[in-house]
Amino acid sequence: MSIADTLLAFTLAATLLTLTPGLDTALVLRTATVEGRQQALRAALGVNAGCLIWGAAVAFGLGALLALSELAFSLLKYCGAAYLAWLGLNMLLRPRRSFSATGTGDKPGTHWFVKGMLGNVLNPKVGIFYVSFLPQFIPQGQPLVAWTFGLVSIHVVIGLAWSLLLIGATRPLAGMLQRQQVIQWMDRTTGMIFVLFAARLALSKR
Repeated sequence: MSIADTLLAFTLAATLLTLTPGLDTALVLRTATVEGRQQALRAALGVNAGCLIWGAAVAFGLGALLALSELAFSLLKYCGAAYLAWLGLNMLLRPRRSFSATGTGDKPGTHWFVKGMLGNVLNPKVGIFYVSFLPQFIPQGQPLVAWTFGLVSIHVVIGLAWSLLLIGATRPLAGMLQRQQVIQWMDRTTGMIFVLFAARLALSKR
């Protein structure tokens, strides 16, 4: 696979992860609706700071372990593939019917940047995505740290663009994302992509 194909594949996967309604989308939508655009922007910046933290973990810790240990690489590869297949099949077979962006119980004055960052760092979906996907999108012989942060930067740009769109059009988008047909379509599409990536990951080599 060429570098251009690798970047395109990663961009597609990162876009699907970003557009699928989840904790980050709920946080930005809820904050924009209840607290206003400024606080929602802080939350969005926090979410993307969490992405950079995950990227650093892969670049300086897990990535080095994977490079040194065949056993660690294989264990992580198969665990990641199994988790992604399980997640994808659940999305395909049992897509959600509703999505709620309210009810978090937050009070005005909450530090939204920290909340967004912690919400992302503690989100296993983002962790599995980065730990499972980033290594396989780094071409052999290329610098690990530079490529890792390059890929994370692509995800951050996509995430910021999506967050700004959510903030700028909160009400119509919130209504659209709560439609049963939209939620089920996005879950099934993302589920299929995750199953395909799980198969690719399981069959991949160092």
